[in-house]
Amino acid sequence: MRTPPGLPLECGGPAHHPARAYPRRNLTDPRTYITGRQRQILALAANGNTNRATGRALGISEESVKSHMQLILRKLRVHDRTQAVAVALAMGVLDLEDISVPEGANRGYRDAV
Repeated sequence: MRTPPGLPLECGGPAHHPARAYPRRNLTDPRTYITGRQRQILALAANGNTNRATGRALGISEESVKSHMQLILRKLRVHDRTQAVAVALAMGVLDLEDISVPEGANRGYRDAV
């Protein structure tokens, strides 16, 4: 197999590229081209992080996070980050293990009603 330009020889090509760790569906669908960084941003959004908090966690600017998020929304053909997370989960881009629920998140909910 010939390695595309720009990829290291030991990488083995796009099929073994670490940014493509999720199962591929339809290679002509732009939704399959979510990069590793965009996946990180989606995972942080799924955990309720703001753009500022995401930027701090990844060591990038808030504006960079906004740019990535706009690309994610376009690629997934959705209108907001909640839809993006739902579609990413449905497509297998994110797993349920990527989402953490803080202990005691719903504690006292039934008592308040």
